[in-house]
Amino acid sequence: MAPPPADSILLRIFTGDNHRFHHLPLFEAIVLKARELKLAGATVLHGALGFGKSSRLHEANRLMLSSDLPVVIEIVDCSEKINAFIPILEEMMPSGLVTLEKARVVELEQDVPKR
Repeated sequence: MAPPPADSILLRIFTGDNHRFHHLPLFEAIVLKARELKLAGATVLHGALGFGKSSRLHEANRLMLSSDLPVVIEIVDCSEKINAFIPILEEMMPSGLVTLEKARVVELEQDVPKR
């Protein structure tokens, strides 16, 4: 798969780790769909603390089995592929926050010494 172009778009999706799509956690379903559609890359970041439009605090608590911790999914690719992915997200997410930013991709490669 070709790397994303130098001038790309960063799609950032904010959700919670309790949110689901069919039988999967929502964050996993989104990453699998992005991979299926051959987007350049996706990363899931789990937060320890956060709040959204309700201002209800979501935090890690050892006494609670379920705390709906914040999750951020970041996907980078060209604007055409990201824009085509947004309607798919709308079908997968009943609510949530999605942001788009310009991103300059810098690909780092190092020669790995052979053993």
